[in-house]
Amino acid sequence: MRGAARTVAAVLCALALSLFLPATARADSAGGGDLHVAQTLGDRELTFVLRRVTGLPGPLHVDVLTHRGTPAGALRLGAVPAGVAADRAAGAPVGTVTSKASVRLGDEPGTYGTVLDIDRAGPWELVVEDGSRTARIPFVVPGQVTSPPERTVFAGFVAAGVLMLVTLFVAVRARRGSWVLLPASGVVAALATAVTAALLSASLPPPPEPGRDVDATQDNVTDPYAVVRPVSAEHSRPPASLETAAYTARPGERGTLRLDVNDGSTGLPADDLVVHDGALMHLVVIGPAGRLWHLHPVRTAPGTYEVQLRLPASGHYAVSAEFARRGGGLQHVRSATGLTVTGRPAPPESSGKGPDRDAVGADTAPESELAAHGTGTRTIDGVPVRLTASTLTAGSAATLTARVGDTATLQPWLGMVGHMIVVGPLSEDDATGPTRLGQAAEQAPVWAHAHSMGGDMSGDMSAHTGGDTGTGHGSGAAHGEEDHAGRGTADPPDTEPGGHVEGPGPMSGLMPLNGDSPADETVAAYGPDVSFVYTFSRPGHYRVWIQAMRDSTVLTIPYVLNVSSGGSGGGEE
Repeated sequence: MRGAARTVAAVLCALALSLFLPATARADSAGGGDLHVAQTLGDRELTFVLRRVTGLPGPLHVDVLTHRGTPAGALRLGAVPAGVAADRAAGAPVGTVTSKASVRLGDEPGTYGTVLDIDRAGPWELVVEDGSRTARIPFVVPGQVTSPPERTVFAGFVAAGVLMLVTLFVAVRARRGSWVLLPASGVVAALATAVTAALLSASLPPPPEPGRDVDATQDNVTDPYAVVRPVSAEHSRPPASLETAAYTARPGERGTLRLDVNDGSTGLPADDLVVHDGALMHLVVIGPAGRLWHLHPVRTAPGTYEVQLRLPASGHYAVSAEFARRGGGLQHVRSATGLTVTGRPAPPESSGKGPDRDAVGADTAPESELAAHGTGTRTIDGVPVRLTASTLTAGSAATLTARVGDTATLQPWLGMVGHMIVVGPLSEDDATGPTRLGQAAEQAPVWAHAHSMGGDMSGDMSAHTGGDTGTGHGSGAAHGEEDHAGRGTADPPDTEPGGHVEGPGPMSGLMPLNGDSPADETVAAYGPDVSFVYTFSRPGHYRVWIQAMRDSTVLTIPYVLNVSSGGSGGGEE
């Protein structure tokens, strides 16, 4: 009996030790965060926040964030199941609106919400209608899936528990102590299986994530392990091409720009764009005198995106788009043709709120007054902005810091406090002229983008020299914001020799609120300094646009910077 007691004690110790082993991760590790998607819908620049679905069937909370100048009105929302399934009955009613709701937007910027019902896991579309246009936003509701190693761990522990009871029973009732070794051996084997599965599960790669790495279907969302085996190889897809349809609107007239994204290997519509930095597509349009529009076209059909804008003047406009393909990574595409606007200006449309500032792409200020030459202080929409910069020399990292206002009241926009778009190098005439920048930007060697992020909201970050190193994508274009900028006037340049950076105060910083989701743009607690680190690859004149959001308004601050070839002070004008 003493031998049996020792055996039972050893088994109990092994079971206790196994409880301290790390638990295996669930298959839907990346499916729990809120989804933030910016959309330029008609005259409105909106951010849709799809909150995580915590149970099925269950509610999908949708918040619509508006910005200053957004026209009031109603949106109709619907939830539509998408995707295919091996069992057609399991996928029904695919393509049918299963839940409807409406959102009434007010005149003041803020958050307006509603709730839709979700009855199953799988790929879905959020359909948004404003009365004249329909946007279709894809999203995935992940299933709660237990991985095969995790099932093995659970089965091993259950078997060990059952066999332990058998061992205790045999130890008490059996006349011969050796009989207890049989069920006790089973306990040890079950625990060994569970512990081995727990240890190995940490090194086994998860299956490709439906909706992020591979196309989402009803089957692979419900159980990705049953459809796709765990693989470690990179999932890649060929580049996509961007085609722009004819733009026929006259200067000052609202027009629709249609964009078709096609797969580079098949020519078929590429309907696999995923949300990247808060949008399915980031569109940049640069006008002939340097006005920049930063828009987010809505998906109207597979591979088809549309955006409405009002281009103010005749001339050529450069067009570029940035997006990420599912399993294919980030891609920047410049339109080979851009847009050329001709004809007599259309009569101005009155919105009843002053000089047509509410329309996306509206332009009321002379564009030649928008860009400041060199660093210094200027005013944009009544907000003082001071730009300082370290020595601007080709090939050397430069730190540019824009102090937007004088209080820490900046809001995150597309997950970042600040964006900087760089185009160049350009000739001085093209960079400063009133009519040639669109054509020159289309041919410019460098289109780059840097982010300002990191740090904390209110602490003194004087030990840092700048924000997060800009993610200059080589010729990767910018993404992300609507253009509300340039409606103030530029103060005298107040240029400092060498463009010395004063010690930064509280820096912009972002931390995800729940580990998965982007920062909430309703929190006005960042800044006022927005810093970037960027290396200009070659000397010359560059057009630079810095974007930050304050008081629910996205400010775009344009500059002309002269980068020297080295050995000449700051290279500023």
